[in-house]
Amino acid sequence: MKLQFLGTGAGIPAKSRNVTAIALKLLEEKGSIWLFDCGEATQHQILHTSIKPRRVEKVFITHLHGDHIYGLPGFLSSRSFQGGETPLTVYGPKGIRDYIQTSLAVSQTYLKYELRVVEIEEGVIFEDDDFMVEAKILEHGVTSFGYRVIEKDRPGKLDTVKLLEYGIKPGPIYKKIKDGEDLKLDDGTVISSQTFLGPNIKGRIITILGDTRTCNAAEVLAKEAKILVHEATFSEKEASIATEYYHSTTVQAAETAKRANVDCLLLTHISARYDQSLTIQLLREARGIFPNTYIAEDFSEFDI
Repeated sequence: MKLQFLGTGAGIPAKSRNVTAIALKLLEEKGSIWLFDCGEATQHQILHTSIKPRRVEKVFITHLHGDHIYGLPGFLSSRSFQGGETPLTVYGPKGIRDYIQTSLAVSQTYLKYELRVVEIEEGVIFEDDDFMVEAKILEHGVTSFGYRVIEKDRPGKLDTVKLLEYGIKPGPIYKKIKDGEDLKLDDGTVISSQTFLGPNIKGRIITILGDTRTCNAAEVLAKEAKILVHEATFSEKEASIATEYYHSTTVQAAETAKRANVDCLLLTHISARYDQSLTIQLLREARGIFPNTYIAEDFSEFDI
């Protein structure tokens, strides 16, 4: 899995930072990509990456402020022209369906694929054999969700040496054992598949938050996460402004990461008031609390 940031700015596009959009690449795990938010010109940002719009199968919208949704109608439309024929599901707060339907209807846009829109509430909003996604409401001026993506534990490594000791040669049977099917020998003896599998591989957790003040829901969503993506619109010197506008500072984000015992903190949604030199100061503030912190830049990519 990889995270690639398509936009890392707050409020309005800036020369160095476009507005919010994040791609979670599940190409090895599921062969697909999930988008988190879709700010203005997200489709333009995608042109500078290896991302194929037809690979995007889910879009998770955190909240309905323009810098998180203005790029959605254009992206949905362009996906049709770029070979996207498989279904796509958009998850988001109440109102996202009206926004999409009105935008597409007024512009007379017709999609070649099935578009599903799910207006979510708190709880598990998606689950399949490989992943589960939980959502919680954060503390912002409008309903703003945070998402916890949980990769389910995977079977351990196959012990091919032990299989060969039992006279089992490579073939389709190896996959069946990996999938948990017990092995039946020629003499009728049944051997548990666990005999040939190492310990389960613990699934990873990725937490991506929408705009928010410091709140308990953010910490719950981030608990033991491999990566926490947290907004850091303001520096600690402007904590009062952050509180007034329902945003977070670098230090507040770092404190949440520390309390939640995450592995890595990625800061995004940076105000345009901070140029490159001031951004370095933002990073120092956060690392003073939580050392394994990075500030995301447009197009930066992180392995998970």
